[in-house]
Amino acid sequence: MKDDTSQGAESRTSIQVIERMMRLLDALSAHADPVSLKALAQATDLHPSTAHRILNDMVACRFVDRCDPGTYRLGMRLLELGNLVKARLSVRDAALQPMRGLHRATGQTVNLSVRQGDEIVYIERAYSERSGMQVVRAIGGHAPLHLTSVGKLFLAADEATRVRAYATRTGLSGHTRNSITDLHKLERELTSVRHQGYARDNEELELGVRCIAAGIYDDSGKLVAGLSLSAPADRLQDAWLANLNETALQISSSLGFNQKPRDDGQAMPRQPVAAAVGE
Repeated sequence: MKDDTSQGAESRTSIQVIERMMRLLDALSAHADPVSLKALAQATDLHPSTAHRILNDMVACRFVDRCDPGTYRLGMRLLELGNLVKARLSVRDAALQPMRGLHRATGQTVNLSVRQGDEIVYIERAYSERSGMQVVRAIGGHAPLHLTSVGKLFLAADEATRVRAYATRTGLSGHTRNSITDLHKLERELTSVRHQGYARDNEELELGVRCIAAGIYDDSGKLVAGLSLSAPADRLQDAWLANLNETALQISSSLGFNQKPRDDGQAMPRQPVAAAVGE
């Protein structure tokens, strides 16, 4: 077992490496063209061998691109992460006031969530102690897609092969006796989501808590987030669906979404969701 001294030394070393990485990123960001190893070492006061070793690790993670031999520039991974943060911030900004309005109208907890890999991440919420919720998800919290109403929206937007790959990766593990842990049952559930235009969580993530969710779409018709109402299982009302759909559409419209009515009057993305084969 490592003693406190060795653990402290490792911690200081890790922090030092991160600081050096940030210095290199800052130095690269100051140049529009690729920068030589020598120039980066001089700009960051690092020994060339140290700068080279850290840059190699950053290239492997795609934070930095190696151009001509000995020259570097910022990598595409930074652009991907930046776009992800920008999208989340814009959705949150657009959703904040409508979410508060929905909370006032229903008295229940309202969550804004986005997809991150095989999970949803909660990025905003509107709630009060009077809502009576047994569980309030913290901002930054996450949950499996197949156990949440918003997660089902994202799975319903996937093709059949991707849904089955998700099931293989995750094993469709359950949290409660109501959790959907069978692929065929999940596929039937997703068919219902596509048909209805909204999704439900029937005490599948937490016993005593039920949720309904509607999608939020951007100007290209892409599902970018989900808006959900959470309530004690015996209080959730289908009458709130109209308010939920209206609020989700309001947020989508502020993101440039062009509503295309369905036959049942609900909003759907301009680009139709692909139906899963065999569902």
